[in-house]
Amino acid sequence: MVAGLDDLLEGSTAPGLAELRRLFEELLGGPGATSRLLSQSRLAPDVYRVRFEENGRVDSFVVKRLGPGAAWRNQLLAERWLPAVGLHRFGPPLRGAAAERGGRSVWQVYEDLGDGGLDEQAPDPVRVEAAVQLIAQLHTRFAGHPLLAECRLHGGDLGAAFYASSLRDAVHSLEALRPPAVDLSPARSALRDRLLEQLGLLLQEESERAGVLHEFGGPETLLHGDLWPKNVLVISTSGPLEARLIDWDRAGVGPVSYDLSTFLGRFPAGARPWILDLYRRAVERAGWHLPPAGVLNRLFETAECARLANCVIWRALAVWESQAEWAFHDLASLEVWLGTRQPTLPP
Repeated sequence: MVAGLDDLLEGSTAPGLAELRRLFEELLGGPGATSRLLSQSRLAPDVYRVRFEENGRVDSFVVKRLGPGAAWRNQLLAERWLPAVGLHRFGPPLRGAAAERGGRSVWQVYEDLGDGGLDEQAPDPVRVEAAVQLIAQLHTRFAGHPLLAECRLHGGDLGAAFYASSLRDAVHSLEALRPPAVDLSPARSALRDRLLEQLGLLLQEESERAGVLHEFGGPETLLHGDLWPKNVLVISTSGPLEARLIDWDRAGVGPVSYDLSTFLGRFPAGARPWILDLYRRAVERAGWHLPPAGVLNRLFETAECARLANCVIWRALAVWESQAEWAFHDLASLEVWLGTRQPTLPP
């Protein structure tokens, strides 16, 4: 048996721990295993790093609890979508999954790739280039691929439809924050009204923005959907540096500007042009040509506004359901972000 396995994530109230422990017993050699739990640490909500030792060898895993939809999407990515374009080694290194009995969530176990995320404040050109090359391969290889229909089914549409639906749903959720359902203070009522005004102006731009996406957005492709630099690991191997993409929970289908706006926007403004040039040169080898910076900024802003509006939905619903204090704080921050947008690329 695995010594200490009953202590795995001890103290957690998350469902499915019994199923997760049985999965680890299988991964580590079954009932006859001689491993022992060495350490465990929390990396994020419902994300843990756990280490086991056997005869001096240490195996490290990342354990993550997901909703069933996101878990199935991650499994499809690891086992079907990325292998279909020859990128099976560069995605989430999934080792196994265990669904809790109620079907509300799934624990997934990944090989631990370490802490090789990109430095957002001081990006290393060599590491960034390895990351950009992989991102470009993902985008160009999936453009027009027959599996895009399946990717859209299980991941969603992150193009013009995402912009429109996120804004409309955000408006509906904010409009619900009125008596008798919710009794807001004057200050919070004013916050709701200011957000509604901002979203209304963005909705008026829906047709124009959709036209720009249609004309300049390029082919639809598989998108990571949450391409923060921390989700791009660059690791040392026996050869050149290699990148890996993790945390595909929001993967979907749409134009590359959706991924690029997330990726570029987390780096210092002065670094964004040379990082974009790396991507531009990489996709040109596949015959793609990105539009000029002014058009890209419009595309990037459309993606960012859609994401912010989508965030409004879930905070407003939390207020509607329970008047959650944290949700009011987040809505105030979202108002500021929507009102102080800056171009991703310098003029």
